Amino acid sequence: MRRLYRFLPRLSDVPRVAGATLAGALLLGAASAQAANIPFLPHQASYDLSLLKSRNGAAAVDSASGRILYNFTGSECEGYTSEFRQVSELSGSEGKNTLSDLRSTSWEDAEGKSYRFKIDTRMNEGNASGVDGIAERTGDHITVKLKQPVAKTFTLDGSTVFPTEQVRRIIAAAREGKSLLELTVYDGSDNGEKVYNTLTVIGKPIPGDKVTTPDPSTSNDVMKTLTRWPVTVSYYDRDAKSNAGEQTPTYAMSFELYENGVSRALKLDYNDFVIAGTLDKFEVKSAKPCKPGEK
Repeated sequence: MRRLYRFLPRLSDVPRVAGATLAGALLLGAASAQAANIPFLPHQASYDLSLLKSRNGAAAVDSASGRILYNFTGSECEGYTSEFRQVSELSGSEGKNTLSDLRSTSWEDAEGKSYRFKIDTRMNEGNASGVDGIAERTGDHITVKLKQPVAKTFTLDGSTVFPTEQVRRIIAAAREGKSLLELTVYDGSDNGEKVYNTLTVIGKPIPGDKVTTPDPSTSNDVMKTLTRWPVTVSYYDRDAKSNAGEQTPTYAMSFELYENGVSRALKLDYNDFVIAGTLDKFEVKSAKPCKPGEK
């Protein structure tokens, strides 16, 4: 979850926004999974989106629908590639509909040093807006070079992580029995300059044979013996100023994260409403093995 977490255009108000993107939860990969050395799993998945909860009365969302198509490939030696498309439609209480189509591709090397990304978003019948760039970690900083929406180069603190590395650290923390993890994350979302402070809450491990709401992942032979954890990641705009008390997260995503990087039971909370993503198709893909000494 790129992204945990899967890098992430935001869904805020009904009048202006596209659809909830769960890419952060799906941008996975980059390391082995415990002493047994379980690698992250190349796979293809689709998720059915629906409205789980609506808040705030007159400004509420009445209904939501859509789909996510997600393809994850790669290995520790060649890096990890994700292809993501989300089409979603929101209907507001004032009768206004918002249709969005988001497409993104990204690649991150296994050590979290290099991250390439391209994100295109179309709202209703408007023109597509795009973000295209590359981020490279060098020494104690990260250099980001954007091609779109405008050509620009800037630096980030070296403690910032990319989406794949974010998920790797969440799983590592879960294996160590930790319940909280704070990270600063860059995923190329919004105008390509946004950085988020994140707080991850990790629940108790769920054994593979404990299933209350089955889906194609829980019945898959590769998956059904694996441990998973309930995870909630809250995203805070690093540059936003809190007027009083605690800062409210821009959004939060919850999901069950398997030790091989697959996500199920998605929920995306944008404060005014919550979107659910139900895994309805799941296919394990073959992985190209690393050659000796290539890793």
